[in-house]
Amino acid sequence: MDSFMDWFWLMLWWFAFVMYLMVLFHIIGDLFRDHELNGWWKALWIVVLIAVPFLSALVYLIARGRGMAQRQAAGARAARAETDAYIRATAGGTSAASQITEAKSLYDAGVIDDQEFAALKAKALG
Repeated sequence: MDSFMDWFWLMLWWFAFVMYLMVLFHIIGDLFRDHELNGWWKALWIVVLIAVPFLSALVYLIARGRGMAQRQAAGARAARAETDAYIRATAGGTSAASQITEAKSLYDAGVIDDQEFAALKAKALG
């Protein structure tokens, strides 16, 4: 590291190497995420990625890039749907607690009596 340019080129090469690793891991993840691709084809892609790394990664991105994006988008939609379902499932408990809290505040204020409070509490829990 005698000069700034040596340091600059070293950082540039490290950046390119890290970017290549990210692309490689995305490709490998996509290979195993693809249920339509035969196991032999997956193995062949892995071997080619090891034997001719930069060229095969470029060919994979050109040949299968659109499907790669579609599989990633489908995975994101599925994760979003599962998250929304979980939130809807757990929101029921929060809603009941807020209903009971509201009924308790009405009871404490004297707006409703014991029977009405018990009925509202049973409705929220049941």
